[in-house]
Amino acid sequence: MKTIGSMHAIDQMSGAVRVEELYDTDIRDLWEACTSHERLARWLAKISGDLQVGGIVEMTFTSTWSGPARIEVCDAPRHLLLTTEPGTEDESQLEAWFTEEGSQTRLVVEERGLPVDKLHFHGAGWQVHLEDLGRSLRQDDSVHPDGWSATNASPTWRNRWVELTPYYEAMSVE
Repeated sequence: MKTIGSMHAIDQMSGAVRVEELYDTDIRDLWEACTSHERLARWLAKISGDLQVGGIVEMTFTSTWSGPARIEVCDAPRHLLLTTEPGTEDESQLEAWFTEEGSQTRLVVEERGLPVDKLHFHGAGWQVHLEDLGRSLRQDDSVHPDGWSATNASPTWRNRWVELTPYYEAMSVE
């Protein structure tokens, strides 16, 4: 696996990060890994709430980000769109596309509405999340046995994020 990440400015204040990865699994399995409470908790976030279009979910990511998201689009197994922190100044859009490529599936994740000067932190974070997804698919189990909370990141997530952040900081924002 080789995660591909990029960052671009939307305007002077906000931007987007985009990461993509090709996984050795079919589209339905990858969709399930990205949309079910149990499987999301193996690699990305603890989630509770109403998992349907228009529903609000509360999430606590392995990175410590915690907050609400509204499900805008859920077109199984191809497209998911969430608005995080809806109605606040920190509102952003989180979008995922799933595409079959033979016996594999490509996942593209883009988060928009992020502060331009913080894009490198988010780019590194999303790369770690997608790497964790790959490990979760291979292990069929949690990749964060030490757990995490809204105040303490998963140690394995944090260590990899610290390692990748300088790489993203050195990348150009397009």
